[in-house]
Amino acid sequence: MGGIEEQVTGVNKCSLSSTPKENGTMTSLSSDAVINLDIGDPTLFQSYWSKIGDKCTIAFSGCQSISYFANTKNLCWFLEPELEEQIKRMHRVVGNAAVEDHHIVVGTGSTHLIHAALFALCPPDGPEPTSVVCAAPYYSCYPEATDFLRSGLYKWAGDAQTFDKDGPYLEIVTSPNNPDGTIREAIVKGVQEKLIHDLAYYWPQYTPITCCAHYDVMLFTASKCTGHAGSRIGWALVKDKDVARKMTKFIEVTTIGVSKEAQLRTAKILGVISDSCLHPGSNNFFEYGRRRMAGRWEKLREVMGRGKLFSLPEYPQEYCLFTGEYSESQPGFAWMKCNENIEDFEKFLRGHKILARNGSRFGSDPRHVRASMLCTGEEFKLFIERTCLETEERLLQNKPSRDSL
Repeated sequence: MGGIEEQVTGVNKCSLSSTPKENGTMTSLSSDAVINLDIGDPTLFQSYWSKIGDKCTIAFSGCQSISYFANTKNLCWFLEPELEEQIKRMHRVVGNAAVEDHHIVVGTGSTHLIHAALFALCPPDGPEPTSVVCAAPYYSCYPEATDFLRSGLYKWAGDAQTFDKDGPYLEIVTSPNNPDGTIREAIVKGVQEKLIHDLAYYWPQYTPITCCAHYDVMLFTASKCTGHAGSRIGWALVKDKDVARKMTKFIEVTTIGVSKEAQLRTAKILGVISDSCLHPGSNNFFEYGRRRMAGRWEKLREVMGRGKLFSLPEYPQEYCLFTGEYSESQPGFAWMKCNENIEDFEKFLRGHKILARNGSRFGSDPRHVRASMLCTGEEFKLFIERTCLETEERLLQNKPSRDSL
């Protein structure tokens, strides 16, 4: 799942880092600007789409997309046929998820779909709400999203690794995981288990594609796949027809469908991405994304390696079915740990005008933070410069003086 998630508080918003203008360019940053790495706004990919030109341009006439309905013969009756076709095509091109025996349900981002899946999977006549769990560190918005509606069907029950309650439960498996980028499998094993696989980051720019996922409920979002967070389009691949029907009903009741303009724009973008992967000489979107992510991770690891102040997770080399090469994960977020005597890493970074998300929000501890790797080039440059400066200052503080030798 992606999204703005929580509003930034306690900082002068006039000093926050750059925001896109109407024409898609970015405002410039001052050297002392507050950089917001708390949110996962995928502006990293903007430069790619700027170079694409008119390939993704789409126009709508006044008489187009008037009806609520897109395809009355489809179980998900508001799903545009063009979007359904391009979703299936891209999953086949990348090889990251099975589509042949799954129904597609479209939603307004994956957060919308997580609510729909919870509604569809939890029994309506249970003696108590179904427990919803996820292994820590888990996505920080799962607890809030689960309990926000105060549903009698389900409730947040915390870390899957410590969950031992009897009765039905639902586990959310996020892979690659947000915040730490690890590949995950279900933790709790039981006869009353139901699973939702959040695969928002299971794309070649973030991780090697090691298999074609074939789970019962799989969630994806254009936000992290293409970088178009503002279109608010997500989709679920659902194996069971009854579950897909219930998810569709949830979306029908809550929003009476999903914007056709956003669907058709996303279909156009997915088609351009698939074409870039299939035609030699094209600027392959996923290869571009891999290069950009690899470059950022290389710079961050180089700075972290200069001292022992901060540390990052290590990821194994795995064979990617999409690229045909061995590579390691380069997640959309850096899960950073402070190894010195600093109890609140988020507060420490805030003092250097870097906003990151506290590890306690992820069911971990405040010595960890999550920092976005998907920010603009200017923001990332300042992030590296400030991290490098702090590392060098700490090294100088710990260096023995001549008098002590």
